[in-house]
Amino acid sequence: MSPIGIPILSLLILLPLVWALVLPFLREHRTVRVWALAGAVLELALSLLMLAALRPEDAGMQLVERAAWIPSLNVHYLLGIDGIAALFPPLTALLFCAVILASWTSIQTLHQLYFALLLVLESVTMGVFCALDLVLFFLFWELTLVPIYFLISLWGIGPERRFAAIKYTLFMLAGGIPLLFAILLLGLHHASVVGASIPGGLSFDYLTLLEQPLSPSMQTVVFLLLFFGFAVKAPLFPFHTWLPTVLREGPVGLSALLVGLKLGAFGILRFALPLAPTAARECFWLMAVLGGFGALYGALVALRQSNLRKMLAFSSVSHVGLVILGIAVMNSQGVQGAIFQLLNFGVVAGGLMLLVGFLHHRLGSTDLASLGGLVGPLPLLAAFFLLLGMASIGLPGTNGFVAELLMLLGIMQVSPGLALVALGGVILSAAYFLGFFQRVFLGPVASPELAFALDLRPRELLVAGALGLLVLTGGLFPQWVQGVTAGASNAWVARLAMGRQAEGSAAMAGYNAHEFKPPQ
Repeated sequence: MSPIGIPILSLLILLPLVWALVLPFLREHRTVRVWALAGAVLELALSLLMLAALRPEDAGMQLVERAAWIPSLNVHYLLGIDGIAALFPPLTALLFCAVILASWTSIQTLHQLYFALLLVLESVTMGVFCALDLVLFFLFWELTLVPIYFLISLWGIGPERRFAAIKYTLFMLAGGIPLLFAILLLGLHHASVVGASIPGGLSFDYLTLLEQPLSPSMQTVVFLLLFFGFAVKAPLFPFHTWLPTVLREGPVGLSALLVGLKLGAFGILRFALPLAPTAARECFWLMAVLGGFGALYGALVALRQSNLRKMLAFSSVSHVGLVILGIAVMNSQGVQGAIFQLLNFGVVAGGLMLLVGFLHHRLGSTDLASLGGLVGPLPLLAAFFLLLGMASIGLPGTNGFVAELLMLLGIMQVSPGLALVALGGVILSAAYFLGFFQRVFLGPVASPELAFALDLRPRELLVAGALGLLVLTGGLFPQWVQGVTAGASNAWVARLAMGRQAEGSAAMAGYNAHEFKPPQ
């Protein structure tokens, strides 16, 4: 329960769901849009209230809500938040507000269902960030499939949208299998350790499982299952092939959410490493190789693309690789940089995808062959595209600079060679973005019709302006973000440094205990 006396995390999950249930009864198109936007704005306000109730100096879980859910299996409705996860609900709420505004006039069919599915997706995404019972988490995780499948198949803009929807679903189901096995293994292992019968001895409580010692072999199995399960959704190379297809064929609003909200990387950070810290250290080079190769591969392939949407898809793969490198080094700078980058990339990649959507809505294409010289007719769109792109490559003064600097510092402490790989990914990102910007916005106009394209409308300017303001605010005042995340991320690092002791002593409980003080 929160200090203000309301179950604020439950409200974050339930409000969009309840709001969505009203939409089928609204008939007027404008009324549907206004109702959906009002719900998203209210959700944003609620997420900021949650953030205000957080105590950044407390490294443990806060605002915890617990209730019996399936007593026969010892499964609980358990929610909580800490500094690692605290900024993701506001980011999620902000992106959904932006997507609803960006979809204001582009959705002309089944508009009640479209906005209802968006709100349902927002609800279950909030559940992913807040759930602390692994069964509850898995439920929210898998439920994200349902609205995404229908959003792609019904409102996709490409001719192969149904294929893209099926491909996405199959990939996510394949990734869910190792996650489910890992969760069941952890629950069964708890029963064997406490010497209780099944199902009474089962436990899927994340806070309890953190204190439960695992043998080295069990840790390795659990870590690999969790890591590869989350890597599919991240997406981390080589499990990324669904993303270019979905971004090419799917609706722009959903594409912005998929590149902006990295649930898979969050899952690795939240669950995979803390639950199996010794195995995580032993698998460092696995994470480092996949992350480093993904960073370079994604950037190199992005450099060769001829379509803006596919460029952003491979840019996302590259940035996920950098984030995994930051997490893999398991030190304070690397982890804080990875968290910062996940937050920043939500704003930057989501914003760039929405701007690309504005281009597609005006011109009917995002292929480079049909674009060029757009800075004249579209100066505002070009300016915001440049600002967000500069943040993507880490220009000083933008939010991306601080995140990449922290990650590079953390990686350098462990391996200068890996730091060079990460730096190579950053340099390549500058090459492909500046190349795309030059070809799309500079030079001669590709066709006479482009000279009459309309610049950003007030509604679109509001979306771009809000995201651009966050880019500059995060770059000029990064201490605010670090103030929220530092305590919990330092405790996360300390837990991994101590490892999982055989006796499951206070070293394991420290991550959860309110009196735990991370190293200064």
